Amino acid sequence: MLDRLEQRPVLLALLIGIATLLLFSIGLDRPSKLTFDEVHYVPATRVLLELSHPVNIEHPLLGKILIAFGMLIAGDNPIGWRITACLAGTLTIVGVYAFTRLLTRATRPALFAALFAVLGQLVFVQARIGMLDAFLGMFLVWGGVAFLWTMRSDSRRAPWRWAACAVLLGAAVAVKWAAVPYVAFAGAAFLWLRRGHVERFGGMHWLAGLAILGTVSIATYFLTFAPAFFYATEPLTLTKLIPFQLEMWKLQTQALTPHNYQSDWWSWPLLVRPIWYFYEPDQGATRGVLLIGNPAIMWGGLVAVAACWWAGLRDKAGVPLAAAILWTFALGVWAVIPKSLGFYYYYYLPGIILSVVLAVAFHHWRDKVKRNDEWFLVLCVGLFAYFYPILAALALPSDRGFERWIWFSSWA
Repeated sequence: MLDRLEQRPVLLALLIGIATLLLFSIGLDRPSKLTFDEVHYVPATRVLLELSHPVNIEHPLLGKILIAFGMLIAGDNPIGWRITACLAGTLTIVGVYAFTRLLTRATRPALFAALFAVLGQLVFVQARIGMLDAFLGMFLVWGGVAFLWTMRSDSRRAPWRWAACAVLLGAAVAVKWAAVPYVAFAGAAFLWLRRGHVERFGGMHWLAGLAILGTVSIATYFLTFAPAFFYATEPLTLTKLIPFQLEMWKLQTQALTPHNYQSDWWSWPLLVRPIWYFYEPDQGATRGVLLIGNPAIMWGGLVAVAACWWAGLRDKAGVPLAAAILWTFALGVWAVIPKSLGFYYYYYLPGIILSVVLAVAFHHWRDKVKRNDEWFLVLCVGLFAYFYPILAALALPSDRGFERWIWFSSWA
C-alpha cells in the first residue's frame, strides 16, 4: 500500500493530517482548567480580544492572536483556548512529512518522520494546551519546507517561494523571539548551499536572496503588531514601535526567580527534568499532564544524531549531515540565548527535528538495519500508549497515581 501511496504524496499528507487531528483533538477539553502557562496566555488573549491595553508584552502578538481565533470560534472555554494550537500541531506533523520528503526525496522516511513526531509526545502535549510553542513549531517547520522547495525551484518560481519562506519565518518570530536564530540560520544556509551551485534557488543572486529574506520577514513581524494600534489604553504608535522592541528585550533577558521545573539545556535530550503541566482533581478525578518525550525517540534519537554526523563526515552524505547540523543548531542556540532560566519545553523544536534525524538515519543505513525501523516504531507506539494517560489527562486511580510513570526521582 505504501508503494501506491508513494505515487500520491499529497493524498498521504492528507491522511496523516486527518489521523493526527483526530488523535490530538480527542479529549481536548481535559483539563477543564487553565493549565501551566495558559494562566498567562489565555488572560492576555482575553484582553487582546477586548483591545483593552498592553499585557504579556514580553512576547509578540501573533501567538495570542491565533489563540484568539479559537476563542472567537469555540468560545472562552477549554476547546476555544486550545483548538488553534491543536490545528497548529497537526500542521506541524504534516510539515515534518513534507520537509523530510523534500530532504530525502523518498516517502518511507517522510512517513516515519511524521510518525516519530506524533509519537515523540512533545507535539501531542503542546497541541493540547493554549501556549505559543505549537504555533512557533508550525511556522518554523513550514519555513523549512519552503526553504527546500525554493532550493529546487526554477528562476521564475524561486523569488515567490523564497518570499513565502521569509513570511513563515517572520511569522515564527512574531510568535516568539526564539525563532530569530532560525532566520539567521536560513540566511547562512542559503549562502552556503549556493556556493558552487548557483543554479540552486533558481539562480537567485545572493544579495537579492538576503534582501528578500530580511525585508519580508521583518515586514511580516511588524505587521502582526497591528491590533496594538487600536488599544483603548496605551495604544502603540509608529514612533513607539521600535522603542517597544527594546522594552520587550529587557523583559526577555531579565533575571527570573528560581523555578521548581527549571533545567539546563544539556539535560533536555536526556529527559532529566520533564514538567508536570497539570496534576490535581478535575472533572471528578485526579488527572495529570506531563510534558515528557518518548524515551525511545528521545534517547534513540541521540544515537541517530551520532550516526548522521558519522555518515556526513565519513561518507560525505549530505542529507544525514544536514539533519545532524539542524538538530545540533536547534539545541545549541539555547546554550547562548541569554535566558536566566531554562525549561524542558524549550526542547520542543529540537525534539521535532529529532524525529527527522531518526527517519533519515534509518533511511541512510537501510541496508544494515533492514526493517528494524518497523520494530523500533512498535516500541515507540508501546511507550506512547504507556504514557498516554498522563499525556491526555485521563482519570487516574488515586491522588498518587502518578507514581506509575516515575522512572527517576527527577520526574516527580
